[in-house]
Amino acid sequence: MTRARAPTVGDIYCDWIEKHARIPEGRDVGQRVVLRPFQRKIIKGIYDTPTRRAIASMGRKNAKTAISAFILLLHLVGPAAKANSQLFSAAQSRDQAAVIFELAAKIVRLSPELREHVVIRDTAKQLYCAELGTLYRALSAEASTAYGLSPALVVHDELGQVRGPRSDLYEALETAAGAQESPLSVVISTQAPTDGDLLSLLIDDAKTGSDPEVKLFFWTADEALDPFSEEAQKQANPALGDFLNAAEVMATAEAARRMPAAEAAYRNLVLNQRVNASNPFISRTSWEACGGDPLPEVFESCSVWAGLDLSARQDLTALVLAARDGDGVWHVRPYFWAPQRGLADRARRDRAPYDLWAQQGILETTPGASVDYGFIAERLGEIAGECDLQAVAYDRWRIDVLKKELDARSIAVPLAEFGQGYKDMSPALDSLEAAVASGKILHGGNPILTWCAANAVATRDPANNRKLDKSKATGRIDGIVALAMALGAAGKVAEVGPSIYEKGGLVLI
Repeated sequence: MTRARAPTVGDIYCDWIEKHARIPEGRDVGQRVVLRPFQRKIIKGIYDTPTRRAIASMGRKNAKTAISAFILLLHLVGPAAKANSQLFSAAQSRDQAAVIFELAAKIVRLSPELREHVVIRDTAKQLYCAELGTLYRALSAEASTAYGLSPALVVHDELGQVRGPRSDLYEALETAAGAQESPLSVVISTQAPTDGDLLSLLIDDAKTGSDPEVKLFFWTADEALDPFSEEAQKQANPALGDFLNAAEVMATAEAARRMPAAEAAYRNLVLNQRVNASNPFISRTSWEACGGDPLPEVFESCSVWAGLDLSARQDLTALVLAARDGDGVWHVRPYFWAPQRGLADRARRDRAPYDLWAQQGILETTPGASVDYGFIAERLGEIAGECDLQAVAYDRWRIDVLKKELDARSIAVPLAEFGQGYKDMSPALDSLEAAVASGKILHGGNPILTWCAANAVATRDPANNRKLDKSKATGRIDGIVALAMALGAAGKVAEVGPSIYEKGGLVLI
């Protein structure tokens, strides 16, 4: 006779949810919850083995917020509750923070058992269990700082809305949880648009399996599939055909098929693919395919072109070298500079790990609180002395300051003015796009250059010419602007031959 398997912790928690929770809204509102297999998979995966962080990512309308509410109630008044513990849900906006609180409050109000033990504080967006001393509170990134808290559980709702690799609210809550013996962090969200966003970094780290206490529950459509197919929709939406209306999803797909401008949002929100809804200039897949290492000997033996995007005194300055080998492949070498003082503050402002990049040596810091153009001038001289530098294409903005520093040091660099409007940038973008699309460029996967590429958005004029638009970018694009100028400068010379360049502040004809 086969002995019945003893229920696991996850089984017990799933049974508690089905016994006490009610469906908070929709067609079956008020009825007992019946967890679907994918929901059980998440809950059992979190609680059956030790878990510090769990990430569940899938398309929208798969009841992600409901799962979040169930988990919060488990820790507020259920079998996972610890006396006097603090529980939080975190969202990027007040409206989103209200959604998860309101859903949890509805579940409580609809459950005869739960409403006897839980006090609902609508104004403060809190749930409180006096018998256990447990308190749940909804927080948003728009609210005051979360420092000083000590959470036993944090549910990060729609963390994919964070742009860039950092969030003050996320960091505050995660570091605050260190005071707890076994804190739990749960992230439930559709994917972020780019590789450099916080959720993408967390997902990619979880995929490595390096930390057994980090669990990933991931539903996304294979990018090789037809994005409008039912198969792609099923891969990203575990509730499709159940409480997620398959006909509505297919109608959304057909609308995206008819209107290409809607495709990126459809792929991100419905197929849970890492796609920028702003239609980035370079697709992530194409850029990643060119991530091979550039060869040092190419820079030593071939002509080298450069693009220089100078910054305001406290921002990022980028210089990108490009050398073309005998097979027509561009080899790319980027340099980035930022002032040392205030680096951590600018990292928070730009939501970019400048301080980490500086530690890794891929971001050079200049002394003081502003970019030292004298330092840049000296580095330019050193770089020019190491290769056959044909031209450094530059934007006119602040170039006069750099020229003075070059002249003061008698440093000769072949400067070439490069306009930032449609006339000059459109052919430069065409060259860069063609190189990436054909796999004729090797950028080495430099994290800062990759971040800039993911942020870059091109705009068009009535004649269909293109330029990169910093106002539409999700972050800094200095590196990709410099790379485009380098290829653009090489293209100009290929068309008309050597023309007017400058050595320092002197024009050579």
